[in-house]
Amino acid sequence: MATYKELKSQAEKLLIQAEEARKKELASAIDDIRARMKEHGITVRDLGGRGGPSAAKSGTRRPAAVKYRDKAGNTWTGRGRTPRWLQAHIDSGKRAEDFAV
Repeated sequence: MATYKELKSQAEKLLIQAEEARKKELASAIDDIRARMKEHGITVRDLGGRGGPSAAKSGTRRPAAVKYRDKAGNTWTGRGRTPRWLQAHIDSGKRAEDFAV
């Protein structure tokens, strides 16, 4: 009977083999899909996507609008943590709404 250590080693080797097989099958499936899309003139956009990895970098998103600004020119969109400059104003007794754009 095999020891725990031997079985664990075998399991690790099988996991590596399984991952290699998955990568090969995935590459084959992607190639097949691309060929069929090209054959039929289908784009990622036709499928409801944005057009591939480069679409996210194409600049289609606009930056968030500035919602708060102080006299020193510091700005904040209202997303994420309150910036230090605004928190300092709030701590001194002012309200965030006093800096609303």
